[in-house]
Amino acid sequence: MTRMLRVVPADRPLVLLDLLRDALDGRGDALLPVPSPAPDPAVSRASSAVTRPARLARNGAPGARVPVAASVSPVPATVPATVPDGTAVVIETSGSTGVPKRVLLGAAALRASAAASSAALGGPGQWLLALPVHYVAGVQVLARSLAAGTIPCVLAPGHFDPAAFFAAATRLTAPLRYTSLVPVQLARLLDAVDAAGAADQDAAAGMLALLRRFTAILVGGQAMPPALLARAASLGITVVRTYGSSETAGGCCYNGRPIGDTVVRVVAGELEISGSVLADGYLDDPLRTHDRFTEENGVRWYRTGDLGEVDAVTGLVRVLGRADNVIISGGEKVSLDAVERVVRGLPGFSAAVVVGATDARWGQVPVVAIPGAHDTVPSWSGGEASPRSRTAVPSPSPQAVAAQLAVVKEAVASALGKAARPNRLLLVAEIPVLASGKPDRRALQRLAETGS
Repeated sequence: MTRMLRVVPADRPLVLLDLLRDALDGRGDALLPVPSPAPDPAVSRASSAVTRPARLARNGAPGARVPVAASVSPVPATVPATVPDGTAVVIETSGSTGVPKRVLLGAAALRASAAASSAALGGPGQWLLALPVHYVAGVQVLARSLAAGTIPCVLAPGHFDPAAFFAAATRLTAPLRYTSLVPVQLARLLDAVDAAGAADQDAAAGMLALLRRFTAILVGGQAMPPALLARAASLGITVVRTYGSSETAGGCCYNGRPIGDTVVRVVAGELEISGSVLADGYLDDPLRTHDRFTEENGVRWYRTGDLGEVDAVTGLVRVLGRADNVIISGGEKVSLDAVERVVRGLPGFSAAVVVGATDARWGQVPVVAIPGAHDTVPSWSGGEASPRSRTAVPSPSPQAVAAQLAVVKEAVASALGKAARPNRLLLVAEIPVLASGKPDRRALQRLAETGS
């Protein structure tokens, strides 16, 4: 059996909230949230091309193809009119691989995730929505709100504005208060507190009080820089690190511990996950579904593609990086995620991103992209860095850059071996990010390869 699939622009989250309620209850269509179009006439017409198919699809024949404007959705410009009957939401994502895919999430998986999250955090509460609702983390804020019976406070879609976040936080009224962010958003909030403190201590104290008032601030989507986590903890802010993906209906591990009935194991170095939160597979992609979702003794497992460890005593999950984010340098495999972890532990490098680039001598080499210009040379002692241990200047000298690179090479070689040493530093005004807040690694890689 099938149900109709409705394409919904993500620029009105509270409208999507009502539609999601019906989708979860089985009374409404399944939903495919797509990025909001830019507010100009040409794209407004494209937006109409998205909303009209939703109505046409309700009367379309099974298997009919419905156009979606390419300017609104980054994936192939067709969606099927129907999806399997149990589907409540379809999430379009390229994940960490850059390959577009559509994840089928059933009502049971979304509800299981919301219930597990509530139990892990201490109970149902009110949420501040600061993430796009065409991503699973944004959809989950809506699903958790429905489960809690509360109305979320919603930031306007688009560029993340710390001032708007703090204003929205003042409108939260429930005893338990939550929000879900990516690391760069949390960093901007802390920077805003610091900037306010330079001019108005009372204003900064008020902003900090709002952050402390959250029962938990969930942070996921990418690895959490240790310096950022330490910075938040030193200010008395409760941060919960999350791990998961669209295929697990969002975060299924909090601070390294599986929530609900989630089970995590390691098979040949790769993390595999089972539990009620698993997606049903990928829309119109049986080969990928068969590859990523397996069954063993009646139990479904999702092969994450992430390298990791599970502590045999505590059960804590540690993610080491993507299995596919590896280069061959001088004939040796080098995990770029592992290099990035070491580099981010150095003073002044908490925002660094490591990508691979071709090299005539070594084949491929790690390249470290860092935002701004750093003229203070960090000292490497093997310990955790202070988040305040660098000074930024407009234009670092070649000598300063060479000194920084030498320290970075020493730290990486000490931890991972000589083959993993970065070849150069790539100074950028700021790290380019995707709409999800994750670093745009492809853009950085192009810059490392071509300089543009």
